[in-house]
Amino acid sequence: MAEARDTGSFFGTGPIGRILWKTAPPVMLAQLIQALYNIVDSFFVGQYSSSGLAALSIVFPIQFVITALAVGTGVGVNTFMAREYALERPDKADKAGGAGMVLALLTWAVFALLSLWALRPYVAISTHSPETLRDGTIYGAIVCVGSVGAFLEGCWSKVHQAQGNMRLPMAAQVAGAVANIVLDPLLIFGLGPFPSLGVAGAALATVAGQWLSALIVGPAGWRHPPAFRELRYYAGRIYFYGYSAILMQMLCTVYIIVLNIILGTFSDAAVTVLGLYYKMQSFFFIPLLGLETCIVPVISYNYARQSYDRCRAVMRACIGISLAFMALGIVCFLFFPDPIIGLFSQEAEVHAIGDVAFPIIGTSFLSAVFSLMLPVFFQSIGDGRTSLLLSTTRQIFCLMPSFWLFSRLGLDLAWCAFPFSETVAGGIGLVLYLRVMRRWKGMEQGKLG
Repeated sequence: MAEARDTGSFFGTGPIGRILWKTAPPVMLAQLIQALYNIVDSFFVGQYSSSGLAALSIVFPIQFVITALAVGTGVGVNTFMAREYALERPDKADKAGGAGMVLALLTWAVFALLSLWALRPYVAISTHSPETLRDGTIYGAIVCVGSVGAFLEGCWSKVHQAQGNMRLPMAAQVAGAVANIVLDPLLIFGLGPFPSLGVAGAALATVAGQWLSALIVGPAGWRHPPAFRELRYYAGRIYFYGYSAILMQMLCTVYIIVLNIILGTFSDAAVTVLGLYYKMQSFFFIPLLGLETCIVPVISYNYARQSYDRCRAVMRACIGISLAFMALGIVCFLFFPDPIIGLFSQEAEVHAIGDVAFPIIGTSFLSAVFSLMLPVFFQSIGDGRTSLLLSTTRQIFCLMPSFWLFSRLGLDLAWCAFPFSETVAGGIGLVLYLRVMRRWKGMEQGKLG
């Protein structure tokens, strides 16, 4: 419990720059390794077969569902625990961690059963190729049923992060990603004593990495579950804080599925380009996504203590850092799309589509800082409705309709939906954020008066 008190003192009084310097680099390193894994995974599968690469792009939204349920539940645990530490109730924080583990296992069981039922019909609506349908069904079945490690790691890592321990989750994710990278060529191509399993080998490597990560964070992240009669209360609070994160990730799944269906009317190559974009996006968005992870416990803690000035300082620092790093992504997507695509595919059609799509999408990166960071801010202060509104505006009300409308004018123009959606959602989020800042300032002046 002393660790929790020390973490609370650090979150509440430590210099903002020092807090970010201590918490953000481990998260960013873990995400860097994970992004490299995604790139290497696609690289090896692309070398194995073009149908396998298309299959990974089609199944990618399903993996977003795993992330949504696992990480979203973990965010609820993280936020709930951070608030309880701020209110000096560590026993309730520990029970929240135990309840999160139970919820992770139950959610995995339901998800695995539903995925087996719906997987093949889902893949079939995104491709007309029998080979892609076969590879997508095989890959998806393995990563869905074997995802229990991802669900447990998602909970246990957030238990550590709620106490300010970013290093062990980082080590776990790095170890899992490295295991993935090492196992990929062995299982895909059948090197040494390993059989050649193709896309099934890539899926097994993914599952093995998730299990390894869970085993690393599990011993210290495990918390005793609360009594059954208390579980409903803790589950309610966890989902109160985490539902917006779950739905935000779910919306990613919905819009990627819809975009895949639209792109499938043009060609499998167009679907592949979208999948490659999201693989590379995760690489360039690392500072932004890493800071998103770090600010949840810090802002939640200080908001609970009504330290509004510190909440503001955290947001200013994170937005400034993110804008600087995203400029690098813009340069790469605008000027070097062909070499990036060449890492994964040599198909002329994929290059032709990607050389147009990547520069257009790259223009959206600066506004994406606001459209992605501000929903996390509202989530951190317990305003899940506004967080969900911003994410829904970005992904459902803007991106999907505009992508469909632009696609009616041609595939090249369809990609313009990305900068349009990020700009609209980021602008709305900024207006709502500034409104909160004015309200906080009024409350502070009232106290002084």
